Amino acid sequence: MRKTVILIFIVLTTIALIYTLIHFIGMQGFPFAFSLNFLLMACVLTFTEALKSQFTSPYFNEKAWEQRGKVYESFGINFYRKLLVWVGWEKLNKKSKPVEKNTKVLINLHYRTKQDELGHIIILIIVLGFNIVVAFKFGVLQSLWLLILNILLNLYPVLLQRYNRPRIERAINLSKHR
Repeated sequence: MRKTVILIFIVLTTIALIYTLIHFIGMQGFPFAFSLNFLLMACVLTFTEALKSQFTSPYFNEKAWEQRGKVYESFGINFYRKLLVWVGWEKLNKKSKPVEKNTKVLINLHYRTKQDELGHIIILIIVLGFNIVVAFKFGVLQSLWLLILNILLNLYPVLLQRYNRPRIERAINLSKHR
């Protein structure tokens, strides 16, 4: 019961913060798109941390069509990974999610990929909703920043988690066999 109340509180707080953001910045342009994405990242991270799900859904398993990451490579995931290194995100991320040859750390990293993927999917859907509203209300050009940042900050991170998770699973299996 307590967990449910906390999750509802997080959702209501998120709605209030989004309303405040719209009131003070408006729904057009880069400032709104950037602020909305990072506001949602903070709120959704809080939500998924409080959720404490085991993420046992078969959705998180590698699918045959993913062809061991070849699909994601064709979408430029390796370029995106280099971009994350270039902007310093990887260095920042490694501090909170270290990669070691320790099975326990790898299992935690595997769990985090599922948690991050869920978070980015939630944000992707919410921002897509705003993208559609802004496109209809203010025009497609006014919604372009929402679309561009949604792809860069949410779609590609989902693809990256799906690309990395099978590799982490293989590393866990190798680590367990040692």
